[in-house]
Amino acid sequence: QVQLVESGGGLVPAGGSLRLSCAASGRTFKNAAMAWFRQPPGKEREFVAAVSWSGLATNYANSLKGRFTISRDNAKNTVYLQMNSLKPEDTAVYYCASTYSSIYSSGAAYGNWGQGTQVTVSS
Repeated sequence: QVQLVESGGGLVPAGGSLRLSCAASGRTFKNAAMAWFRQPPGKEREFVAAVSWSGLATNYANSLKGRFTISRDNAKNTVYLQMNSLKPEDTAVYYCASTYSSIYSSGAAYGNWGQGTQVTVSS
């Protein structure tokens, strides 16, 4: 089991950047694929990005490619989401999730979830 705690959210003006972090506890973090999802206000949860256990393979939501970058540091048991050129429509609660499967975009593939961190982008 991997316990996940997100941080780094906040209020940022449009065009700004934020880096989210997800700290994981548990010795099996290095074997887990990790992902970020988000849930905008009043909308369904949606896939953002995923990274394989090695960090060598990634998967992104098509609409976010080029602005968001997922990475991980297995020595620090942490996965990151660098978000650039933020837009008001990026406002959401961002969740970190883990799976011992592959870097799927479906939330159903992920068994462990963090509590989320709020990101608000002002126009």
